[in-house]
Amino acid sequence: PLKLHISPIMSFGFLFADYQRTNVSAGRVFEALDAEPEVKEKPNAMELPNIKGHVVFENVVFGYDPDKPVLKGVDLEVKPGEKIALVGITGSGKSTLIKLIPRFYDPQKGRILMDGYDIRDVKLSSLRKQIGVVHQDIFLFPMSIRENIAYGKPNATYDEIEKASKIARIHDFIMSLPEKYDTVIGERGVTLSGGQRQRLAIARALILNPRILILDDSTSSVDSETEKEICEALKELIKDKTVFIVTQRLSTLKLADRIVVLDDGRVVEDGSHDELMAKNGLYTKIYKSQILGSGGV
Repeated sequence: PLKLHISPIMSFGFLFADYQRTNVSAGRVFEALDAEPEVKEKPNAMELPNIKGHVVFENVVFGYDPDKPVLKGVDLEVKPGEKIALVGITGSGKSTLIKLIPRFYDPQKGRILMDGYDIRDVKLSSLRKQIGVVHQDIFLFPMSIRENIAYGKPNATYDEIEKASKIARIHDFIMSLPEKYDTVIGERGVTLSGGQRQRLAIARALILNPRILILDDSTSSVDSETEKEICEALKELIKDKTVFIVTQRLSTLKLADRIVVLDDGRVVEDGSHDELMAKNGLYTKIYKSQILGSGGV
């Protein structure tokens, strides 16, 4: 049965992150499960205790091809509860940087620390269960809405699922469906709009309640009015969490209290929106040419 195949997947909340942009079929995902992993867990790996969310990149160098580094010596400290936005032109390294946090890849040089622990020294499951991702293209299974929201935490109670859905502002829509939370999603069930899928992703992340949250272009595929509603839901989600935001939308950018600008694999600017605008550097250029024209305000 499908559920038997899905259960081991659920313990790794981020296994699908690299595949979501291309909207791959379940078959290709299962093929990926059988592939040689990019990273390997040490035989003596330790359990990562519950963290506060202090993340440090120390001189991190990484390239998908080791001879062509994408990140070229990144030094970055993010304190517990801090919300940072990663900004840069295409190819600057911002999307690659966030893939290193849940350890989809290991840097060729340098290290990443989480509350002082080198993430290469801890068990992958104990690392990834403390990191949540809200992606622009959420992966949905052909199962009920209830099961999709509880993805990653299959023992979630109905009350937990309903509470998360209310905060994510999708509960009323779910209750309007004939089968409510038991409504099946997919080819044989209900089809969700981009905004509804994003709200479901937020509810899913709320259920997991991770200490570290990654918002990866999470509002890029919705209209500006829907984006505003999603951002209101995101405000609830990001409370007391360390948050990494990759976006070109102004209203999503406003969720951050600090902006880190990458260019050619390096951190070139770091500060608040006002501080960076006063410098009249790369951030100002990107802000005027891309962010102001992206729609969300």
